[in-house]
Amino acid sequence: MTPWHPPQRTPQAQAVYAAAESDRAARPDAYALDPEPVIAAALRDADPAGLGDPALWREGLDRYLASADEDGRLNALGTRMVRGTAVAGLRARLAMDRLRHTDRPLDTPPVVITGGWRTGTTFLYRLLATDPRLRAPLPAELAVPWKFRGADAERRAELIDAGAAANDLLDLLNPALSTVHGHGPRLPEECVVAMNSGFRNWGFSATVRLDGYSRWLAGQDLTDTYRRHRHVLATLDDADGRRWLLKAPAHTAELSSLAAAFPGACVIFLHRDIVQTVASGASLFCVFRSTYSDHVAPADVGRFQTDQTELWLRRAHDFRTGDRAGSLTIVDIDYDDLVHDTAAVLDRIYAAAGLEPEDATGMIDRYHADHPRTAKGAHRYTPQDFALDEAAVRARLTRWAGPP
Repeated sequence: MTPWHPPQRTPQAQAVYAAAESDRAARPDAYALDPEPVIAAALRDADPAGLGDPALWREGLDRYLASADEDGRLNALGTRMVRGTAVAGLRARLAMDRLRHTDRPLDTPPVVITGGWRTGTTFLYRLLATDPRLRAPLPAELAVPWKFRGADAERRAELIDAGAAANDLLDLLNPALSTVHGHGPRLPEECVVAMNSGFRNWGFSATVRLDGYSRWLAGQDLTDTYRRHRHVLATLDDADGRRWLLKAPAHTAELSSLAAAFPGACVIFLHRDIVQTVASGASLFCVFRSTYSDHVAPADVGRFQTDQTELWLRRAHDFRTGDRAGSLTIVDIDYDDLVHDTAAVLDRIYAAAGLEPEDATGMIDRYHADHPRTAKGAHRYTPQDFALDEAAVRARLTRWAGPP
């Protein structure tokens, strides 16, 4: 079978990529992934002391940039994206630290959706987000939360819609993105988007090959990352009584830090056939990374996805069988149940979260009417596309794949 190959670029996309490469050739310094010019670009005229204790962010920044440079196989747009992400993360740190931090828990513990990549987390997230009692953050809220503080409805709409141009550019560069992961300025997004300012974030490796950074991150404490995440939600909180709804597969690896930041959270943990979890995740990563690299090797992504999935699920198992498991309410949901008996799954989630049940059937029907499953095309893949040996994956990962 032919391995995965990147989607063909349109002439319009090819022109954008070619222009970026020409710009990199003419202005190589503007594409350098060195920490010092990145920090200078982020600070502008701000006091460097505003970034706080370097122990909480500098090594992460250095590791992220170095790994992107050494491991990323980046094209010019990819290099520009990484540099922009680093600058934006530092600017977010400056802006958020001007606001008062508090160690007080949220008034109501959030509902958090997690599990391996491609286990139905996005579908469940955006379905639950239609419940008016729950509040799922939008991309702009996660990227620039300080700008929403005290903003009226008109200003909020402006800030949210400001991301439309970047969204349209992504669709132009890589239309396959919308097939594997729908995105848009008014669609709830993974909350790891708000976790960049300390540069300890599992989300980075989804879009760029970062093997060295990922190995380093596996040994890091993300307590401060999650504390800052809580600060983002507190900043956005408009006291309208809605309960935060969050989602990210990356929380699977960090249940301990999640519990410390959000004690009593209701965690919805999704499970899918382990081979499909790894293969679909590899497909997602290949598509994401092909936006920013012209040299995405499917077997390499399959290997990375297998390693990462094992690490994440093993860490989740260790937490759930340890002394702190009771600090979270965890509900295990099977992917097949979510797809084929969605109403019953919603009833279980509402019961665990202490919420009165909704009209599940009507809620589901309205969601599917607004979000047809194949509106952007079908997502097709096989394990063999990524050189995955199904028997080997099952033998290695099955022990970690289900509830403990």
